[in-house]
Amino acid sequence: MKQAEHIRIFIGYDEREPLAYHVCVQSLLETSSLPLSITPLRLNNLKKMFDRPRELNQLTDFSYTRFLVPYLCQFDGFAIFMDGDMLIREDIANLWRFKDNNLAVRVVKHPDFQGMHTFLGTTVQSFPKFNWSSVMLFNNAKCLALTPDYLKTVDYRELHQFHWLASEQELGDLPAEWNHLVQYYPPNPRAALVHWTLGGPYLGGEYETTEFAHEWFRMKAKVLKADKN
Repeated sequence: MKQAEHIRIFIGYDEREPLAYHVCVQSLLETSSLPLSITPLRLNNLKKMFDRPRELNQLTDFSYTRFLVPYLCQFDGFAIFMDGDMLIREDIANLWRFKDNNLAVRVVKHPDFQGMHTFLGTTVQSFPKFNWSSVMLFNNAKCLALTPDYLKTVDYRELHQFHWLASEQELGDLPAEWNHLVQYYPPNPRAALVHWTLGGPYLGGEYETTEFAHEWFRMKAKVLKADKN
């Protein structure tokens, strides 16, 4: 019997914003037309295979571990990685359809934004391909370089600029609506996946009025709801 298709999704989990992760998961459950296999990339659960000390310029707990996805899949099949500070507004099966056996990974190829990037008190200088790795559709069999041993020693920018690929031709693209960067791009009501990379409504204060924040709060209410019936 042929195995039923399901979508493997790995989501970055940062201890400083757990609610963002759970709302992201709920938005996937609400919109997907296919079964989902969802794995949080929580650093404490990965210590036995990846114990690299946190660096001063590391923006999130999953800056490195996102690249463990092909290894965790035993370099087999396809899988999606996404940051935890996201909201999915369209069926993730529509992203899954971009699987391509000839490519190693597909991403939204954002323009090179110049300047400094600050998140939760950490500031780094942006670099080429910055934010490209926040949503990745992996063809795991073509990502054999991404072993735990490699990730323990490689430079941060080398990973996020995809220098580990055999050639640039293995890096495919995705439509921009599948990684809409709030406050980087003009408002887009057709955004399929919203990314609050500069800070989102889960942080309160000024972030509560950012683009799509009202939808995030609606999804949060579903996460926190207890049906007494």
